[in-house]
Amino acid sequence: MPYPSYAKMNDDDMRALYTFLMKGLEPVYQPNKSAQMKFPFNQRWGMSLWNWTFLDATTYKTTPARDAVWNRGAYLVQGLWHCGACHTPRGLGFQEKAMGNEGNSGKYFLAGETVEGWRALSLRNLWTVEDTALLLKTGQNAFATAAGNMADVIHNSTQHISDSDLTAIATYLKSLPPGENDLPMPSVPPMPVIAAKLPGGLFTTRGGLGYVQFCSDCHRQDGAGVQQIFPTLAGNPTLMSNEPSTLIHIMLTGWKTAQTAAHKRVWSMPSFAKLGDQELAEIINFARASWGRNAKPVASSDVKTMRDDLEAKDIDQSKFVTPRLADILSRSNAGQLVRGMRLNLETKSLLPQQVGNELSCTSCHLNAGTVADGSPYVGISAFFPSYAPRAGRMITLEDRINGCFRRSMNGTPLSVESADMKAMVAYFDWMKRETKPEDKVAGRGVGKVDMAIKPDMDNGRRVYDVQCAVCHGNNGEGIKRTNGQTIYPPLWGEKSFNIGAGMARTYTAAAFVKRNMPIGFHSKFPLDQGGLTDQEAVDVAEYFTHQPRPDFPDKSKDWPKDKKPVDARH
Repeated sequence: MPYPSYAKMNDDDMRALYTFLMKGLEPVYQPNKSAQMKFPFNQRWGMSLWNWTFLDATTYKTTPARDAVWNRGAYLVQGLWHCGACHTPRGLGFQEKAMGNEGNSGKYFLAGETVEGWRALSLRNLWTVEDTALLLKTGQNAFATAAGNMADVIHNSTQHISDSDLTAIATYLKSLPPGENDLPMPSVPPMPVIAAKLPGGLFTTRGGLGYVQFCSDCHRQDGAGVQQIFPTLAGNPTLMSNEPSTLIHIMLTGWKTAQTAAHKRVWSMPSFAKLGDQELAEIINFARASWGRNAKPVASSDVKTMRDDLEAKDIDQSKFVTPRLADILSRSNAGQLVRGMRLNLETKSLLPQQVGNELSCTSCHLNAGTVADGSPYVGISAFFPSYAPRAGRMITLEDRINGCFRRSMNGTPLSVESADMKAMVAYFDWMKRETKPEDKVAGRGVGKVDMAIKPDMDNGRRVYDVQCAVCHGNNGEGIKRTNGQTIYPPLWGEKSFNIGAGMARTYTAAAFVKRNMPIGFHSKFPLDQGGLTDQEAVDVAEYFTHQPRPDFPDKSKDWPKDKKPVDARH
């Protein structure tokens, strides 16, 4: 209970608050819970000793040398909004080391503290007044997105503060000199919303490949994030802080954005407790070295300590064994395998002659083919050559890859003798492991959805508008950066997959959507993916698969011997 801060309130505000609580709220009946505190903390007389030692009950006094806006901000920060309760370091008696910025102890005020495993960052060296006010109002700005306890504070409290008071608070915080351990904060966004230079080591270090696999779909390879959806990492205070508690906490337990009037949709990140302590340390250190101004490294023991403190457990019950891209580096043909992996992630930019739209392999094979029920490549090469009903013959793995180029990417085949085709096959073979043709691989394909479910096109449009348009555009056009680089691909139109693609079929698309879309939504490893009901998945799949898209020239040759699926588009 932050009563030392409330002691700074003036009498008028104290009376107004009391009146609101006593007369402005409807009474409710709820029995009081019994006290849970143990001796000696359950002895109320001990508070008198604590108060005698630490409490300063003096009402806030205006600083004449400062203007009214600054004084209003100081009053709110020090008193009503009790920011120091979390952001000011504590002493041996758990007292805040300073209740304001005055005097010798003032250097401790709002200098940062670790609370319940979250790092409440220093507020003494924030961004511009406008950016600070924006974060408090919306939970986001160009530099950061609120996490942990602060997301609750913004949702329940600061988004409701008047704009004038937010400006006052931000003005006061901006006036405080940096703490002795504070890094200078940028005053302009550290990265424009266009493709930036990729960090060194992205494809040559374990941390870099771990980041590519588990982080880049949301935060992007260049760390720029996705505007108003997933936060940028460049200049991000959580990443730059030498105290890594919040960063480790987020990796182990996940993260959600604050729900505010400006950002009603909550975006989330799942727990990565499935990854080992060393793996997480490698990824964190790569990100800190790349975008965190070389904040001090995190040891695997730091991750283990936090894991134990939080009792963070792997909640993913899937039998699917997630390949680790970082393990590629230990193979003798590591360069070829990395090339094969990159061809999956950056298909259009690396193979522009083969790709005729804005899709890449990873559009359907999530995280470079390493996600359960997201068309993973695990074990896949063991099942080729195999009979393909659509072709009416036995096909090779190279045939299957070229089928994707011609259909899903509406392009042209890749030479089976080319180094790039061999790199892609080598990458698939790396994920074959010990799989035999007769084996069943957990998580293979995209699963199935009941074809007896009747689609509702109108509801599909509603589901699309609510769940899909934010990433794929209001008219299925996808979203791009200002330089034209695709972030998330189009779902229909001339730059999407053609009618010969498997994803153009209602129930195939519905199975994929059911288990994999949207991302950032459902607390599922590793993309927070899925969350729609079977009916919603079928409805939205019916909607987007039946929008205009390119024709497939060889459609008449499909299913020459076998029965054509009822949901085929041709």
